[in-house]
Amino acid sequence: QVQLAESGGGLVQAGGSLRLSCAASTRTLSSYAMGWFRQAPGKERIFVAGINYNGRITDYTDPVKGRFTISRDNARNTLYLQMNSLKPEDTGVYYCAGGISRRLRVFKTKDEYDYWGQGTQVTVSS
Repeated sequence: QVQLAESGGGLVQAGGSLRLSCAASTRTLSSYAMGWFRQAPGKERIFVAGINYNGRITDYTDPVKGRFTISRDNARNTLYLQMNSLKPEDTGVYYCAGGISRRLRVFKTKDEYDYWGQGTQVTVSS
């Protein structure tokens, strides 16, 4: 069983930046594809960004391309999401997720992930 714990959320003005972190309890994070999802009130949880097990492949939902950067430090068992030029529509609870995989691809659907964190709230004011 892998436990994931997000941190770094908060309230920020439009145009500002936040860096989310996700600490994993496993010492073998390199065996997992990782991702970030967002859930706004009353809406479904959607894919935001994903990264393959070794960090060489990343993918993003179109609205965040050029503004968000996903990265990982397998030695520290930590996943990151750098969010710049934030917009009010980026508001929601951000969840990190992990799925067992050592393949050269990114997981983009919820069903592909095995483990989820509890989420961290990001609020962007206009």
